[in-house]
Amino acid sequence: MSVRSTSTPRAASPLVWTAGVLAAVGLWALVYRQLVPASEAIVALLPVERHTHTGEALAFFFYDVPKVMLLLALIVFAMGVVRSFFSPERTRALLTGKREGVGNVMAASLGVVTPFCSCSAVPLFIGLVSAGVPLGVTFSFLISAPMVNEVALVLLFGLVGWEVAVTYFSFGLLIAIVAGWVIGRLHLEGWLQDWVRDIHSGAATPATDGTRLTLVDRYRLGLEAVREIFGRVWMWIILGIGMGALIHGYVPEDLMVRIMGADAWWSVPAAVVMGIPMYTNAAGVIPIVEALLGKGAALGTVLAFMMSVIALSLPEMIILRQVLTLRLIAVFAGVVGLGILAVGFLFNLLF
Repeated sequence: MSVRSTSTPRAASPLVWTAGVLAAVGLWALVYRQLVPASEAIVALLPVERHTHTGEALAFFFYDVPKVMLLLALIVFAMGVVRSFFSPERTRALLTGKREGVGNVMAASLGVVTPFCSCSAVPLFIGLVSAGVPLGVTFSFLISAPMVNEVALVLLFGLVGWEVAVTYFSFGLLIAIVAGWVIGRLHLEGWLQDWVRDIHSGAATPATDGTRLTLVDRYRLGLEAVREIFGRVWMWIILGIGMGALIHGYVPEDLMVRIMGADAWWSVPAAVVMGIPMYTNAAGVIPIVEALLGKGAALGTVLAFMMSVIALSLPEMIILRQVLTLRLIAVFAGVVGLGILAVGFLFNLLF
């Protein structure tokens, strides 16, 4: 009778895993730095002129798709490792209840120092939700990250002066904090997609004591989080950015000027509605803002348009559809949209 061996293959040491993770992060950084020249090189190989509408759209697509994919992989892995140190119960205990308002302020402030466009902010939003962070707190980050950052402030300062830049910063941050707080008070966690709700509640995570996991276990949990979440949303990221790239390359500037220059109450909501289908970051929309102001568009109307482009973009909504139900997306868009309308009307009144 043969005797079955009870020995198991020797597992890789934590040192080997750590070296592998550091090497992967280094490779990630190297690839990320090459995204712009790589996208330009790809467009140069195609039978299109770079500075045409088609060339602009293609360059935008070939840059933003790998950028968002890389951000998604890195952030979800990091959040998966971080989650291994905190049970969902402990995480919620730190950020819910009386701490929720503080959490909104902290999340909105984090968004200010992370210069993400709306779609780039979605990976961290997913990571925060999956880590058990309250929904309203994560929305504060999602709103402030694209809408308020140092690039937008510097460009606005140079374009229209420090008073407008500071006012924009203040109201953008206020919208992020208040909108996130309002969404949090509505307790809409049940309106997350089922698979996200399971992660958020801890149902999809084995019940383990974080102190008993080894470093290798934590790395494996991070990789598992990437596999699970990346596999669900990558196709929708490509679809959303593809739509955004098409719109980015064909901005109807003359039509927008005619609408935003109208001295009528409906110019602000019209500007918000026009901005939602478009997709760019704060730095990308500033040249459009400058052109619109130069042609006589009202300041508040233009800033409302700018906020809607970078905080309520349609491509962002397409990606979020894999995380949020349509009802929750509608609440998010409605709360943020009301804040943007208020800013637009106020700016038109004051300036």
